[in-house]
Amino acid sequence: MIHLPKSQPAPNSLASRQSYRDQDVIERLKDDFKNKCYICEEKEITTLNVEHFIPHKGNVDLKFDWNNLFFACGHCNNTKLAKPDYDNILNCTDPRDEPENWIVYELEPFSIEKVNLKPMVGFESNQRVINTIRLLDSVYNGTTPLKRLESSNLRAKLQREILDFSKYLNEYYSEDLTTEEKNTCSRIIQRHLQSSSAFTAFKRWIIKNNPKLQKEFSR
Repeated sequence: MIHLPKSQPAPNSLASRQSYRDQDVIERLKDDFKNKCYICEEKEITTLNVEHFIPHKGNVDLKFDWNNLFFACGHCNNTKLAKPDYDNILNCTDPRDEPENWIVYELEPFSIEKVNLKPMVGFESNQRVINTIRLLDSVYNGTTPLKRLESSNLRAKLQREILDFSKYLNEYYSEDLTTEEKNTCSRIIQRHLQSSSAFTAFKRWIIKNNPKLQKEFSR
């Protein structure tokens, strides 16, 4: 989960309060959330959900509130619905919240058995951080036989993305590269670190955890 600001003002169709799934809403959500699920960061998802960040429970204002509409995959949306605690998590569209800086994201490149998440020092008692970690842990690691299978498939995609990213990190420091090849490699690494990339939080934490990489590629 990374910071993804919402564009303003709200799409015109929301003013009628007839539907929150009209074309202008979908297109804006796709652009704002970089065509990926705001929770797991899988890109170009095929099970799209327009999620209410705060469940509207019949409240019309919340139902059609542009700032309450998020772009999520079916796996994450269904997982988030499972517990009321998940209604009180970090808001990735709010600049006051920093989910990628307050939570540590780790995946061993050659192991897809489990994703590791923990609060940054100083945020161990922050309830919203704790709730967000619990949600992310359920999303990436699963809670039921069916959800564990979905999570395993998600981790496989995450692993492929991290291995590809790691390949370019390793190549970047190869002594055999020409200046042009090194610059090309650097541009690819920078694209991996952009908000529009899949699983960006994990990639940025690889950089944060390595002083040499941090000096070269920190944002």
